[in-house]
Amino acid sequence: MLVVQKFGGTSVGDSARIAAAARRVRESRARADVVVVVSAMGGETDRLLAACEEWGADDAREYDAVLASGEQICAGLTALALRKIGVAAKSFSGKQAGILTDEAHGKARILGIDTAALRAAVAEGITPVVAGFQGRAANGDTTTLGRGGSDTTAVALAAALAADECQIYTDVDGIHTTDPRVCEKARRLKTVHFEEMLEMASLGSKVLQPRAVAFAGKYRVPLRVLSSAEENKNGGTLVLCSRSSAMEEPIITGIAFNRGEAKITLVRVPDRPGVAGRLLARLGAENINVDMIVQNISHDGRTDFSFTVDRGDYAAALECARGAGGDIGAETVTGDEGIGKVSVVGVGMRSHAGVAAKMFAALAEGGINIQMISTSEIKISAVIEESRVDDAVRLLHDAFGLENGAEEETTQTPRGE
Repeated sequence: MLVVQKFGGTSVGDSARIAAAARRVRESRARADVVVVVSAMGGETDRLLAACEEWGADDAREYDAVLASGEQICAGLTALALRKIGVAAKSFSGKQAGILTDEAHGKARILGIDTAALRAAVAEGITPVVAGFQGRAANGDTTTLGRGGSDTTAVALAAALAADECQIYTDVDGIHTTDPRVCEKARRLKTVHFEEMLEMASLGSKVLQPRAVAFAGKYRVPLRVLSSAEENKNGGTLVLCSRSSAMEEPIITGIAFNRGEAKITLVRVPDRPGVAGRLLARLGAENINVDMIVQNISHDGRTDFSFTVDRGDYAAALECARGAGGDIGAETVTGDEGIGKVSVVGVGMRSHAGVAAKMFAALAEGGINIQMISTSEIKISAVIEESRVDDAVRLLHDAFGLENGAEEETTQTPRGE
């Protein structure tokens, strides 16, 4: 049996926590071979980023060279901690672990993994400790995968190694119906379907990185979220790749939210084919992801076109929109950084009507105005004022009765079912 275990920044935040993580790995070694993935120690990436910014140059290649060092330091320290307690261990950078990426510095995507070095180590009884968040481009440059990229590293390695389970150790005891820090009624879920988890992660849940969940779903990797601080007698939360055998899926599984968004509006643009495409092409060329899009009904041959982006991309997106606005004939371009997004998620929405009505009624009763709406088969999202996000989460959690949901028993899902 082979298990990939990933420890996040808070789980390896200092020497005591690194030692605790090492003890967990040693306990797991009694039952399975283990490959470990680590993030940088808590706060280290921010410190390194600030150090880069002191020089006033935005050079993505050199930023990656600096930022990747945080995980490499932690991997080395964790390997030393394991060896101190009698576990043969060896640290690996992303390059040494065979992780090949494209050349998009800061947002690199994994193209493939040569697992030969890791398999050889495991065969020799050595526990590899891999620096997460990074890889190597074809030209030899060090690349990073973006915030939360260590989750992606762990799941990608689990897929490439055909691991029996990928375990994500973090500072919470599993996936909850919403953030317990915002809603004290939030309940831990024993299982959640990967589609729901992918939506929740994409919509603002911070426990797992969306790309990691997508990897798990694509390659049928059983993914479990566990606490690095507790004994995990409850089994954490298992992200399932197959359908639940329950007679009825819960209508709503969780409430996700995101305070870090911004809205941009092109006012009175010509309502003709190709206008939206030209704007979105500019944003895509700058590697800016657009989330929600709303185009108003045309009046006098013109319409308003609004979209949302991650707040970190706001300045660049606004510049693109102003450039495109001039080309396509928009009267003006406006921006708003004071927005947030709240979403209800659940696979049961596919077979139950009335979810939107209940959601909007709850927000209305709380005096919360909706600015934009987006839907899919298993989620409904609303853009609202950022200052009302916490209120909206609590209102919706109560409206859908999520504190009373029955938890399913945790079961292992065999790969490929």
